[in-house]
Amino acid sequence: MSNLAQKRILLGITGGIAAYKSIELIRLLTKAGADVQVVLTEGAKAFVTEMTLQAISGHPVRSTLLDPNAEAGMGHIELAKWADLIVIAPASADFMARYAQGMANDLLSTLCLATESPVLLAPAMNQAMWRHPATQANTKLLTERGVLSIGPADGAQACGDIGPGRMSEPSDIFNTIMTHFDKTQVKQDLVGQHWVITAGPTMEAIDPVRFISNHSSGKMGYALATAAIARGATVTLISGPVQITAPAGAKIILVKSADEMLAACEQSMITQADVFIGAAAVADFKMKAACDQKMKKQSDTDEITLTLVKNPDIIATLAQQKRAKTLVGFAAETQNVIEYAKSKLERKGLDIIIANDVSRADIGFNQDDNQVTVITKDKTWSPDKTTKNALAGQLVEFIQQQTQS
Repeated sequence: MSNLAQKRILLGITGGIAAYKSIELIRLLTKAGADVQVVLTEGAKAFVTEMTLQAISGHPVRSTLLDPNAEAGMGHIELAKWADLIVIAPASADFMARYAQGMANDLLSTLCLATESPVLLAPAMNQAMWRHPATQANTKLLTERGVLSIGPADGAQACGDIGPGRMSEPSDIFNTIMTHFDKTQVKQDLVGQHWVITAGPTMEAIDPVRFISNHSSGKMGYALATAAIARGATVTLISGPVQITAPAGAKIILVKSADEMLAACEQSMITQADVFIGAAAVADFKMKAACDQKMKKQSDTDEITLTLVKNPDIIATLAQQKRAKTLVGFAAETQNVIEYAKSKLERKGLDIIIANDVSRADIGFNQDDNQVTVITKDKTWSPDKTTKNALAGQLVEFIQQQTQS
């Protein structure tokens, strides 16, 4: 059963183009068994309709502080007491400013002041607004008061600007909510442990505009980081270029190349880590010498020769250096999956290897589901196909059991 089953979540939506993403967030929450009620600000009504939100949540949508029907029973106070968690997604600069100053001039801001439950903000605004000293000061003040937050993400914005200010994706907000409740429900048996996890692809430069890479989305590695954090671990997440938000509580180190990833791993494990999980899809080869300038087409030939050399074997290097007490690798294969995985386990000196068949369209790169075979020196375990988030919890449990045996 999901840890969100019967959890009462109040979703506040403020004015901004990102409001449409909250429809997907409601769907994810209700699918996981949560009871969701929605509160709109006046600005939000310009972007999403009450009828749509009511149909998805199964509850009437509230937007008015002085609602004669609701106020007959002091409705706003009852709603503030009802929620196990209040989530504001998107949280506009205006709302954050009013919340920081303790204003209660609409239903949503009043609920945030009247509740004793945690509040999670998912900021969304223009990149200049996010960077403005006033917004940064409000964010700092709210954080100091114990308000939780996720994002904002970096990227292209509806206004045409590029930079920080995009609301985190609904799936990332959902995972953060899951982690929040995990911390109150899941055993905290990883407290005091340091887990280092790599995720995503690496990018090996050919020239300033071209590179060698692969289709890894980073979802499995990020899910593992989320699951370990939920059980109390201190997690360092070393990530190649991905389009997902790091889980709340992780120390994130962003890298591009395999050389950078290895250096970040070694630096993060100067003191021996408890667990290392190499979930990243590291490119096997890189250019012997990347070009300083863009390579131009040659009119007299249809072919080009690139000289490649092997990248460092990150996990084998860390195993040789004994950087972690338990080393876990991944084997993404398209054929002879189990045979190749067992060879890799022995050849690289790993404790556990997790093999998956990336030739399958339903569980390969960029998919939300996965199915793996977990192999150690003396056992093999094949959990059922499930979501990467659910699988991550099972894998963390397996790894922890192995470390204790």
